[in-house]
Amino acid sequence: MPPPLPFGLLQVYTGTGKGKTTAALGLACRALGAGLRVCFVQFIKGAVPSAESNIAPLFGDSFVLRAFARRSSPVIFGGQPTDEDRRAASQAWDFAAAAITSGDFDIVVLDEINNALHLGLLDLERVLDLLRRRPSHVEVICTGRNAPPALLEAADLVTEMRSLRHPYDTGIQARKGIEY
Repeated sequence: MPPPLPFGLLQVYTGTGKGKTTAALGLACRALGAGLRVCFVQFIKGAVPSAESNIAPLFGDSFVLRAFARRSSPVIFGGQPTDEDRRAASQAWDFAAAAITSGDFDIVVLDEINNALHLGLLDLERVLDLLRRRPSHVEVICTGRNAPPALLEAADLVTEMRSLRHPYDTGIQARKGIEY
């Protein structure tokens, strides 16, 4: 049986504005509705469970969501990464690489990988090499701020979210079901 997608692209959602993960989740939802299989790998987010982790089981094997962030990581709050953060990012990458190359998924979302690359938690050339060699039908979406220029150059689609106004600026805190 041929893969559902005739070809897969590399998409990057980056920038300082809200909505990168939300856009990737929207694409995942659309793909699931079309009968595609999705793997969603969270590199830095996931230490605090977000609502998407509650819906993933509803789709069985069609939607796999794995979070690798550590709850106590200083990276989550803008601090410097630790060896534990590097190990968690390495485990996330190993899982993501297996998902990309396995043939089990049509779409693989690498949520917050841009930040992991920017922080030096992963080797950029190793990531780019696998993305270039991925099966031709696998769509990959990379999210997060600070996407490296080489990743932007390799991408077929780049969307930059920029913030014009944000509720955080007026003291409104993150709300479950909206921001997480």
